[in-house]
Amino acid sequence: QVQLVESGGGLVQAGGSLRLSCAASGRSLSNYHMGWFRQAPGKEREFVAAISRSGGRTAYADSVKGRFTISRDNAKNTMYLQMNNLKPEDMAVYYCAADRNLGWTGVVRDEYDYWGQGTQVTVSS
Repeated sequence: QVQLVESGGGLVQAGGSLRLSCAASGRSLSNYHMGWFRQAPGKEREFVAAISRSGGRTAYADSVKGRFTISRDNAKNTMYLQMNNLKPEDMAVYYCAADRNLGWTGVVRDEYDYWGQGTQVTVSS
């Protein structure tokens, strides 16, 4: 079983940038497809971005395309989310997740088996 810990959240002004990290322990990150999700107060947890085991395939929510970039470094057992041009509507708790299935669905929240505890991203306007 893999354990996931997010970091890098914080307070940023609109238009600013943050880079989130998701560090894995317990098992090699290369065994999992990975994803980022976020949840704002009063809303359901929603898909943000996903990356396949090798990093060869990525997927993004329309709302973050062109602004966010997902990446991974399997040698460091870490996944990243570079977030640029942040908007107030990006404010949420961001969670990383791991999918142990062979097939890659990316966007489907219920396909993910392991979750981190989340990191808060606050964007001031």
